[in-house]
Amino acid sequence: MFKIAIFASGRGSNFAAIVNQIKSGQIKAQISLLISDKEDAPVLNRPEAEGIESLFIDPASFNNQTAYENYLIKLLQKAEIDLIVLAGYMRILSPVFVSQFKNKIINIHPALLPAFKGLHAQQQAVDYGVKYSGCTVHFVDQGMDTGPIILQAVVEVKADDSAADLAARILVEEHRIYPAAVKFLTENRIKITGRKVKIIKEEENLG
Repeated sequence: MFKIAIFASGRGSNFAAIVNQIKSGQIKAQISLLISDKEDAPVLNRPEAEGIESLFIDPASFNNQTAYENYLIKLLQKAEIDLIVLAGYMRILSPVFVSQFKNKIINIHPALLPAFKGLHAQQQAVDYGVKYSGCTVHFVDQGMDTGPIILQAVVEVKADDSAADLAARILVEEHRIYPAAVKFLTENRIKITGRKVKIIKEEENLG
């Protein structure tokens, strides 16, 4: 069985969207671990987390980031994790950690990368005055929001949008394309060539 670890720091709505797709049979996988760096993260108390090993691992209890990440690496290796899904995980992973799981870590960003990287992407889009924004599922590499792009969804930015208005509409698309990207990966339908990601059609994969 394809094994997934979810890293989350907040509400966990993308986590819930993926769990629902697994429960419905759309994604053939299991979430083996739910890991948060925040003790009070709502994701740890979501109903969807029932039956999933859910762990609060406090980075402050380690001497440094290296020790914290070494602990995570051993935990993930022991659980034989196939894919790490960052779902609102608000810590930057080091190049050492990323290299341990090359092309096995994905993230979703609330903008059409490479535009509006980093924090407050929705506010950045509103302030810049773009007509369209959206969200991007991408592999995590050693930069910030720079990994190869798997899927994107476009959302119109309305003239009177606040950042919260835009964020709410983007979130709807996140809940659609993030589970889709996970599904493609569990079905081995993703091919990476340099920065380009090809999604293989089901009939090609069978052939």
